Amino acid sequence: MNNKVYDIENKLVQMTMVIKLQQLRRESISIDYHMLEDYVSECLWKMKAPRSISTAVNQILSVKGDDIVRYLAKRAVTDSGKLGLDDFADVIGGN
Repeated sequence: MNNKVYDIENKLVQMTMVIKLQQLRRESISIDYHMLEDYVSECLWKMKAPRSISTAVNQILSVKGDDIVRYLAKRAVTDSGKLGLDDFADVIGGN
């Protein structure tokens, strides 16, 4: 039985993510590789990584730009909640 797990460290998965990234860029969604990698590992495969390369490829290629944008917006809100007001001084005109 095949116990191999296809996670973001797998070369074929990485190649698929590069292809998906190029597709998203053609759709005018400007994200980098690490943003897509975070989405795949933290949302798509949070509970369980796929056990076949075909499943991994299909899941990555099925990702919609809206899903990634929604994830990044949510992450920005939660990350900013961990910061203090001093971290926003340059944005709100502090000294």
